[in-house]
Amino acid sequence: MIIQIVILAMIAAFLGMRLYSVLGRRAEHEEESIPTRFDDQLAPPTLPQAAQAAMPRPRELIGVLPAVEQGVREIAAADRRFDITAFLEGAKAAYAMVLEAFWNGDKAALRELCDDDVYASFAGAIDAREKAGETLDNRLIRIEDTVIHSAELDGRTARVAVRFVADIAAVTRDKDGTMIAGSLDDAIETRDIWTFRRDVTSAAPDWILDETDEG
Repeated sequence: MIIQIVILAMIAAFLGMRLYSVLGRRAEHEEESIPTRFDDQLAPPTLPQAAQAAMPRPRELIGVLPAVEQGVREIAAADRRFDITAFLEGAKAAYAMVLEAFWNGDKAALRELCDDDVYASFAGAIDAREKAGETLDNRLIRIEDTVIHSAELDGRTARVAVRFVADIAAVTRDKDGTMIAGSLDDAIETRDIWTFRRDVTSAAPDWILDETDEG
């Protein structure tokens, strides 16, 4: 009987040691910080400077100022969906859409594409044009060049300024439809710097026209 008790005690001790070794290792692993997908979004990993320098540079960033490239990389680190090539294609499309809406006096379209200040400027020009009985018969012939002029991340707000070089044929007509300025045969080279803004924490991918200037 005593021998059986001793054997059972030895078996219990052995099982206890096995359970402790398994549970102990599991507890040690559970104490380690396991990054979640949400944590990754809040604090994206940063690469050493040497690794960042070795990263391939998009064609759109070749030749730009180092400060501009740094701003683009900061935006891309904060918003993993940000792609410089796709952004520039979207900026070109927005440039054409805003110009067409302004020329046609489409305030509703401008309201969706511009912030309050830019919209007010466009709307005021449209009102003055309509009051004078004038219309625009402008055409965007082509966009010759599109390049990042500046880029910065201010908190959670990304701002990217794009310089557009475009050929535009501009004609102004009076209330009778008579041409009073411009020509559709001679396109004029236009240089604009437009700044687009976006909250990088927003689920919406849309960028808003934040500022316009001549380039």
